[in-house]
Amino acid sequence: MGKRVGWIVFLLFWSGVSLATCPVWPPARAEQEIARLQQQIIQWNDAYWRQGKSEVSDDVYDQLSARLAYWQRCFAPPVSLDEPAPPDTGTLTHPIAHTGVRKLADKAALTQWMATRRDLWIQPKVDGVAVTLVYRQGELAQAISRGDGLKGEDWTDKVRQIPSLPKKVNGPLANSVLQGEIFLLRDKHIQQQMGGMNARAKVAGTLMRQEASSALQGLGLFIWAWPDGPQDMAQRLQQLNKAGFVWISQYSQPVNNAGDVETLRARWFTAPLPFVTDGVIVRTAREPAGQQWVPGQGDWVVAWKYPPAVQVAEVKNIRFSVGRSGKIAVVAELDPVLLDDKRVRRVNLGSIRRWHELDIAPGDQVQISLAGQGIPRIDGVAWRSGVREKPEPPSSRFNALTCFYAAPECEEQFLARLVWLSSPQALDLTGLGEAVWRTLHQAWQFEHIFSWLTLTPQQLQHTPGISPARGQKLWHQFALARKRPFMRWVTALGTPLSQEALKAAGDHRWQQLLVRNEQQWQQLPGIGREKAAQLVNFTHHDVLQSLTAWLAAQGVSGF
Repeated sequence: MGKRVGWIVFLLFWSGVSLATCPVWPPARAEQEIARLQQQIIQWNDAYWRQGKSEVSDDVYDQLSARLAYWQRCFAPPVSLDEPAPPDTGTLTHPIAHTGVRKLADKAALTQWMATRRDLWIQPKVDGVAVTLVYRQGELAQAISRGDGLKGEDWTDKVRQIPSLPKKVNGPLANSVLQGEIFLLRDKHIQQQMGGMNARAKVAGTLMRQEASSALQGLGLFIWAWPDGPQDMAQRLQQLNKAGFVWISQYSQPVNNAGDVETLRARWFTAPLPFVTDGVIVRTAREPAGQQWVPGQGDWVVAWKYPPAVQVAEVKNIRFSVGRSGKIAVVAELDPVLLDDKRVRRVNLGSIRRWHELDIAPGDQVQISLAGQGIPRIDGVAWRSGVREKPEPPSSRFNALTCFYAAPECEEQFLARLVWLSSPQALDLTGLGEAVWRTLHQAWQFEHIFSWLTLTPQQLQHTPGISPARGQKLWHQFALARKRPFMRWVTALGTPLSQEALKAAGDHRWQQLLVRNEQQWQQLPGIGREKAAQLVNFTHHDVLQSLTAWLAAQGVSGF
């Protein structure tokens, strides 16, 4: 049941994209953007259905299709563009139409759907290519690709080469029509860890090749419908299993409520399975007569998909931030999207160079996933806006020796230096994040990054935005900072020296650092020629001479 369905309304039920408000576009741009995206989806469909090639992941395809449909609803173009259905190349008529599966957004929607239905069963939503099998007098007579749900391609010769497929059946199945999913056989596939692996496109490509392929030996078949078969599900499963269709009996279970579905959905997401899945199917045992089946009208079966590993998000803005070392980082601000249990609003793109390589502008649709430790990342651009208006990045005048002193152009780097010096690696000033430092700086107009040492208890207790009790605690933190070991103050300054090298140096006074030349610095672990030159330049710079002299005047140990 993992095929690309042309009914966009289904996609809107479950899509994770942020569609809170319509784009603020003039009519001409709306028409241009809709037409461009529609054309791209047509091209993807053509490559998929005619060539068996998937040029974009299913998650991205589904979400961009949903976004296209939403734009169409926003701007109501005079010509309907919402039919990215399979091309009409099928030559064989399905004896029973494929209905497709409505996707539900969440547990609440599933609860509502289940409330009025009885005798419900759950199955994995196997990710492959849908097919109709026609048995006549016990022989496999036809295998028809899903196509548009009414007509499909003749896949009989290829399907007969799938080893696990029963070529002969008897009893009630001798003259029957079955619908199922041809899938890629996997050994202990764990969906949560391994993802979709583009399995659907691999299966489609194998079946669409003209020449014989050994890859057919690696395919299996999951039967998910027996139109006009036994209405009793247990009897249906027993007969299918006896005929050799074993997967459906192993992976079909009765459920009473959405909680049961949620439990099995979570279990199958993390369990080793013989196929790739992208969610679960919930269906009623009793189904209408096969002649009543119509594409898009299968209200007795629904899907609850797994959250996509990749989300598509619209870039709202590009912002630049300057770190304490002067490096400029680029941040993409996004329409919020959910990834796992995280609401992602912004993603760090890294350097200006990488931003240029990615070529991201406001209005683009980007692919977001979670890297190690749940950190969101941009994997690439799924769709570029037709209007390319990129902001101008700040100049590269910032470096490791700028913005120790406050200045209007230095605000970001100056605050970054304050946040660093209060970190556990440096002076370990608990509870002093960027917001508190900004409040203190705005109230008392710091001259440099250590000006806070001169603040009195009275000043701190009367700082706008800080309570008297908090102000008193801050004063105690600042008083304790004066007693921190010398090496912590060296780190607080931003000296480009690792903790390992600091310990190996064993210095207890700033003057000891000043007398080291490049060769002496290189004797310490992890310091090469370039780093040694940086250290000599850093420690002898006029700004550092001024700051360390000020710390000496304040009685800070080691200066």
